[in-house]
Amino acid sequence: MQKLIDRFVSYITIDTQSDPNNPEFPSTQKQWDLAKVLEKELNEIGLSDVSLDENCYLMATLPSNVAHKVPTIGFIAHIDTSPDFTGINVNPQIHKNYDGKAIILNKEENIVLSPEDFDDLLQYKGQTLITTDGTTLLGADDKAGIAEIVTAMEYLINHPEIKHGTIKICFPPDEEVGKGAHKFNVKAFAADWAYTIDGSEIGELEYENFNAAGALVEIKGKIVHPGYAKGKMINSISIASQFIAMLPADEVPERTEGYEGFYHLTNMSGKVDSTTLGYIIRDHDRAKFEARKVYFQETVNQLNKDLGKDLVKVTIKDQYYNMREKVEPVMHIVDIAEEAMIKANIKPNIKAIRGGTDGSQLSYMGLPCPNIFAGGHNFHGRYEYVPVESMQKATEVIINIAQITAQKFE
Repeated sequence: MQKLIDRFVSYITIDTQSDPNNPEFPSTQKQWDLAKVLEKELNEIGLSDVSLDENCYLMATLPSNVAHKVPTIGFIAHIDTSPDFTGINVNPQIHKNYDGKAIILNKEENIVLSPEDFDDLLQYKGQTLITTDGTTLLGADDKAGIAEIVTAMEYLINHPEIKHGTIKICFPPDEEVGKGAHKFNVKAFAADWAYTIDGSEIGELEYENFNAAGALVEIKGKIVHPGYAKGKMINSISIASQFIAMLPADEVPERTEGYEGFYHLTNMSGKVDSTTLGYIIRDHDRAKFEARKVYFQETVNQLNKDLGKDLVKVTIKDQYYNMREKVEPVMHIVDIAEEAMIKANIKPNIKAIRGGTDGSQLSYMGLPCPNIFAGGHNFHGRYEYVPVESMQKATEVIINIAQITAQKFE
């Protein structure tokens, strides 16, 4: 357990926050810092063909130790952390034998992680939790996944009695800004299928995700002296508030669950003469997703009509699609993961992701790629935490998948 903790802590204390506004790969130079640490570590533990390409995609191979032909499988976890909350100076707190009570993350700022707000904490009584100090995110999304994959590979290398086929691993950049798969070299990766280790709580197994788009709303105003503004000033901030109010109030993340889609205002920047709104649009159902984009555009059109001028424009770009239609034809890859969990005494929790992973894009690039839990909770913010025991179980599941795949194809 301690080695896994040490490995994880060493990763999360390296800031790798990505930048949604930078088109470069990677979107932030600091992602190289962790990539180079991992490159060195993968060589040290004995993996083959370790390569870090010009776009910050780190790949490596664990060669097969069986004579018969086994499909090549892959494991993937992203290097970057979310731009939603700072990842600078992460100061992890380790709470052994959690007692089920509120955890004071930061006494000075009165920041508390409480089961009254996050009741999932109660299922981890008696376990070891790693939390933030209340001032940053933790980075379990997805450095827990990285630590689990590296630990599993090291275990397989040190235990050759566990039989497996060829295993590929990749740690890509920029997943959190929707670009993690954009320059992923599927041909070089050369796996028949893969798994992202990027889910949340223990037992999660997912092969459905949102269809996703991003929308940028740009509003033009006109600034004049407020004392002489009647009939002349056009306040773009006021127009922005009108637009926000025109979208369905209940179709937002904080009021939806399960398969319900939403419109989510992620950022807003404005002055009287110019305002921009950043939205994400999400739905599991492809037809409903397309309808949401049409509705969004029609709302802009209606607002311009109401204003009597074309002051508002929107640019909508698709980001990724639901992987379900690419995974269902090869459902044995989900079955293997489910069997691996059961072997580890974990109850599989097969459900749709209310989000996306690199796997959703990779599935459309010819690499079917379901998602498996990494163990963390409350990603992208100060209340993020991960039970160490869940990380241990995720490591065990990776090992089991490798072993079961080799057995099934004897």
